[in-house]
Amino acid sequence: MKTVLVTGADGFIGSHLVEKLIEDGYKVKAFVYYNSFNSWGWLDTLPKEKLSQIEIFAGDVRDPNGVRTAVKGVDIIYHLAALIAIPYSYHSPDSYVDTNLKGTLNVLQAARDYNVERVLVTSTSEVYGTALYVPIDEKHPRQGQSPYSATKIGADAMADSFFRSFNLPVTIVRPFNTFGPRQSARAVIPTIITQLLAGKTEIKLGALHPTRDLLFVKDTANGFVEIAKSTKTIGEEINIATGQEISIQDLAQLLIDTINPKAKIISDDVRLRPEKSEVERLLGSAAKIKSLTNWNPEYNLQQGLVQTIEWFSKPENLSRYKADIYNV
Repeated sequence: MKTVLVTGADGFIGSHLVEKLIEDGYKVKAFVYYNSFNSWGWLDTLPKEKLSQIEIFAGDVRDPNGVRTAVKGVDIIYHLAALIAIPYSYHSPDSYVDTNLKGTLNVLQAARDYNVERVLVTSTSEVYGTALYVPIDEKHPRQGQSPYSATKIGADAMADSFFRSFNLPVTIVRPFNTFGPRQSARAVIPTIITQLLAGKTEIKLGALHPTRDLLFVKDTANGFVEIAKSTKTIGEEINIATGQEISIQDLAQLLIDTINPKAKIISDDVRLRPEKSEVERLLGSAAKIKSLTNWNPEYNLQQGLVQTIEWFSKPENLSRYKADIYNV
């Protein structure tokens, strides 16, 4: 039985990954962000029988001492902890450097010191910026169009340097736009769904023309696990993508037609990114992950949206969201 550490286990993708690993028989240590409320984020919503199988470690990836304590004795690290909201990175870039770049360095240093078998560092499709060609493969140039994406580019480069300099068995995992139950309200799909379920008929959104490659969270979690199983992925950067795209406007209309056809889309200038910061098109290639692992997506967009709407429709879940404000 392998012991795995998941940083950012209290978050959206992290909590789903923890569930997947538990189901697959791994011994899981969940690194959650320490806070005075003793909240374990989304892990608090898991059934007690699942939660009892998880070792919780409360800390902060910005603290190297805490990271070293968490890493000791583990075989595999899934490093997902990060600040991810793009608008927030415009006015608080220092915190993104500290968390995304220095936090990743802390994980890499500890993994090296303790001879961890595998380290998977989570990247993002935002590092590519607006597509220069499609589908976007792993050789596509990096374009830091926001402070957030710039720190992720830096974290990726740091991870790659540890593979090249110290032979640390690192893999950079690059999911495209993941969605599903538990996603934060700063993302577009929860923004649309929560406004609709709250009874609003004017759905406020930012830019409508950009396209995204949307990946259901269970497929993303499965991608992480399959990448870790393959030794061929060591030292590689690997996309998790569907190879399909949809515009924000078409996505919003699809959700409106499903939940409340009377609603209409309103463009809200407050939600627009600065012009040069907007990533206009993301459409990923999954050729590499399919060639190196046994991964294949199990959900199409419609299937994923059905599960997502069902989850948000439960009063205990919807009540966690503030649909009446712009969630930065």
